[in-house]
Amino acid sequence: MLRGFYTAAAGMTAQQRRQEALSNNITNALTPGYKQDQSTLRAFPEMMMQRIEGNTPSRIQNKNIPMNARMGAINTGVYMQEAVPDFSQGSLKETGIDTDLALVNDRLPDETGALFFTVQQQNGEQGYTRNGNFTVDSEGMLVTNDGNYVLDQEGNPIFTDGLDFNVTSEGNLQVQDQTIPLGIAYSPDANDLVKQGSGIFQLAEDGQAPINAREQGIDYKIQQGYLENSNVDSNQAMTDMMQAYRLFETNQRVVKAYDQSLDKAVNEIARLR
Repeated sequence: MLRGFYTAAAGMTAQQRRQEALSNNITNALTPGYKQDQSTLRAFPEMMMQRIEGNTPSRIQNKNIPMNARMGAINTGVYMQEAVPDFSQGSLKETGIDTDLALVNDRLPDETGALFFTVQQQNGEQGYTRNGNFTVDSEGMLVTNDGNYVLDQEGNPIFTDGLDFNVTSEGNLQVQDQTIPLGIAYSPDANDLVKQGSGIFQLAEDGQAPINAREQGIDYKIQQGYLENSNVDSNQAMTDMMQAYRLFETNQRVVKAYDQSLDKAVNEIARLR
């Protein structure tokens, strides 16, 4: 009985974490370049159940040795293993603002690969983002809305001196008589990157560092005056949230039924008369 109690409780916990991931997706449905998280549910490792004293005990030196008869496998419920970002391309929205840049995938060599703008985070570490909603700060530097420096191909912050600039489809920023190649990074396996908040990804400790997309000949396009929308399907996310809520309620009723059964077993059946 207790095993079923904990199995249902594990199901409630998994659906609660799934609802949290879906809520975060819906909250960021209008965030440029946001990549939705996909929850992966998995059963706990199975345990092999055995029954002692089978039908045919073995005999060793005139002694009966009980045999272990296999009864089958059993697991102890389900859990949410992880939330994996979906790096599929979002639709484009025209803004007409010169500092807005959309990074468009063309043909990527790896199914799990993804392209990113490179930025310098406020802690000095390099980060990666798909949110091209940039601006120019008071010092004339091209930055994200959170104040992270946008980097060029050499890993240096981009100085525009507050002047108007154009960006070619190849990713070259042209200001006055200067041409500055934007830093476009390509990760062959985007799952090596972890979310840091505000649309910034950072390399995991054991991950493979992204490479320079331009040097590797990766096909992409930059569209100035556009932003990439999030790839969240709000209708599907709401449907999934309702499903997770109903599954949570179902497991909750199972937990309540086990609780009532335990109450009777302890307070009624086991009562001394």
